[in-house]
Amino acid sequence: MTVFTETGWAKINLALHVRARRPDGYHEIETLFAFVDHGDGIEARVADTDSLVIDGEFAEGLSSGDDNLVLRAVALLRERYGETRVPKLAVTLTKRLPVAAGIGGGSADAAAMARLVRRHFLPEVGDAALAKLMATLGADVAACVASETCLGVGVGEQLSPVPELRLANTPVLLVNPREAVATGPVFAAWDGIDRGALFGDPAGRAQLFAARNDLQRAAIAQCPAIVGVLTELGGLSPWLARMSGSGATCFALFDALAERDAASVKLAQSYPHWWQMAGTLR
Repeated sequence: MTVFTETGWAKINLALHVRARRPDGYHEIETLFAFVDHGDGIEARVADTDSLVIDGEFAEGLSSGDDNLVLRAVALLRERYGETRVPKLAVTLTKRLPVAAGIGGGSADAAAMARLVRRHFLPEVGDAALAKLMATLGADVAACVASETCLGVGVGEQLSPVPELRLANTPVLLVNPREAVATGPVFAAWDGIDRGALFGDPAGRAQLFAARNDLQRAAIAQCPAIVGVLTELGGLSPWLARMSGSGATCFALFDALAERDAASVKLAQSYPHWWQMAGTLR
């Protein structure tokens, strides 16, 4: 029986500026999404009924029911395009990415499931149409569909390309202290101060240096270990180190693979309990 596969690429926020708190409880943001060439794994095969099995290092405690974003993505596509186009699927999700970690997680998995269904059953559906539909599952899901570096505004669902930021193949190291950080409370704890726009016309690294993550202070209040991760990463000579999303995962960008790998080895020796993922930006 044919087995279909897809990857839920890890998402990072190169920068995240919070501009305003909206009446509906969401926040107006400006963020630079980027994606790493590793992530969760999805396998699916046509079956008599939809099902989801979750395995991998971070599977514990995750729901495999209809509320899981992977199955919700399938249901949404079937509702939109019909049961004859989108068959029942038996899905296995391998969780390699930590949960509640600021790197996409469920959003990346939902987008990966949508890409898998599109590739094999709905080839005429373009990225824009797929992203618009999947955005109803969560603001980050839209960006995760293409999984390419882009600017996100609104609540993160309004996307535009940033060709000036030539970051493909940049070596990256992701580090998490193995502490979960809930997104909602971090956004709720934002101090309400608009510290200014991300930037108008991205032109390279200099723009990234001037950017920031406005959720960092609130995330550190929930997870003080973030300070240690950022301190250690900053001491390994990356050209950029920052917290991703609402934390607790932090990332470091390097000029060379050897620099990234040396940093990974040094961190593993000093902090063997920290989770790491080394890759390159897509």
